[in-house]
Amino acid sequence: LDVPWWTYDAIDHVEAWLSGREGEVRAFEWGSGASTIWLSKRVASVHSVEHHRSFGEMMRSHVADLPGVTLDIVEPVDSASPAVPSRKEGHAGLDFADYVGRIHEVGGTYSLIVVDGRAREACLVAALDHLADGGIVVFDNTKRSRYREAIAAAPVVERAFSGLTPTLPYPDRTSVLTPR
Repeated sequence: LDVPWWTYDAIDHVEAWLSGREGEVRAFEWGSGASTIWLSKRVASVHSVEHHRSFGEMMRSHVADLPGVTLDIVEPVDSASPAVPSRKEGHAGLDFADYVGRIHEVGGTYSLIVVDGRAREACLVAALDHLADGGIVVFDNTKRSRYREAIAAAPVVERAFSGLTPTLPYPDRTSVLTPR
């Protein structure tokens, strides 16, 4: 669990970016997992939000003793017309507004924000309101057309890292975004 499931080149890029930072780095991420553990060893604090209760509870047991880690479980709610839907198959009729909005509740700015959970298009928009000057957004699985559209519509510059990941048997893409 000590390697993010991003592309290897993206992991190397973020590692180098973190090594070159002065001062403490605060991170926020949608979608807990291996990246939460990896980040906890490299940043002052990481606030992670997970939508899936059983996975989140399992992750809590892995991060319970790690300093600077907060993991919130914010499940979607049933809705006939979700304010913030997820376009992932099987997630119709679920509203992820509270999940996406957790960053607004927590508040503050973050040098590193990871978008790797549900409703990623809305997460990207929310992330930009909380990105510190000089900060980056790591957006995973950006080969998907719905994510390509969200990035194209956002006021960001994209650096895409295509290649293998620690978990997939095929190449994928992780993008690092900076504000224009």
